[in-house]
Amino acid sequence: MQISKGRANLMLLMAAMIWGAGYIFSKMATNANMQAGLINAIRGFIYAGIAFLFFHKAILKMTKVDLRLGLVAGFINFLGYQFQTWGLRFTTPSNNAFLTAVYVVIVPIIIWLMYKRRPERKSYLAIIIAIIGMGFLTNILANGFTLHIGDLLTLISAFFYALQIVYFGMRATNTSPFVLSFMMGITQGGFGLIWTLLFEHASYGAINWQAGLWPVIVLGIVSSFGAQTLQIVGQRFTDPTPAGLILMTESMFGSIFSVVLGFEPFTVHLLLGGILIIIAILIMQLDFSRFQSVK
Repeated sequence: MQISKGRANLMLLMAAMIWGAGYIFSKMATNANMQAGLINAIRGFIYAGIAFLFFHKAILKMTKVDLRLGLVAGFINFLGYQFQTWGLRFTTPSNNAFLTAVYVVIVPIIIWLMYKRRPERKSYLAIIIAIIGMGFLTNILANGFTLHIGDLLTLISAFFYALQIVYFGMRATNTSPFVLSFMMGITQGGFGLIWTLLFEHASYGAINWQAGLWPVIVLGIVSSFGAQTLQIVGQRFTDPTPAGLILMTESMFGSIFSVVLGFEPFTVHLLLGGILIIIAILIMQLDFSRFQSVK
């Protein structure tokens, strides 16, 4: 199959829009008193089931190396989802979306610490701008240096998402993306099931299943399987830099959907914080050497 670069970029934009809307569905599920582990268990098993239905030929050829890499990647992915969904119970979808996007800034720091590769000079500027943006976004500058628990949990999830990206880039490049997709779903579902049975079973009676179950099903089908597949296919036919720029708009779409659907009001702090964090992400993604004059 061969598609044009323009069509591939459109697929990536659709994936970013779906993930942005996903923050709203996650918030609807948590508002129905569904806990993070239960949400991730249901979402993960739906994701894995559909992935197996479509990609079973590749999955059935999985090697031991694929299994090991997939389990590690899946576990990291589960921790990212778990802390992100947990944090969403205590913060707004917009904060959750923007703070999650900070993983782009965290990636070079992890590479520096684990692989002794120093960050590019532009990383330091991006980190400073991101910290200032978080100050506006979470009202730290106005209310003092205290983070809401939801914001802190979301930042922890951003770390695990960054760790996942580094792991994919350094260790899992030779594994089939369809195998990794299935393994991320099955580990998310499996670990989510263990978590919810151990720590959340007492809360089942308070769940509004009618209000909470359908958003999770949508997340499993559309946000996990659908958007992930769009990303996998789209990135095969476009360049990494525009792909990163397009996918990072996930946070922007999350904020837009949150305001439009009435989950939170539009504020100047929200606008300033969001703009600064997007600027930091853009700095990390852009190759400024291309803009230098040729002597």
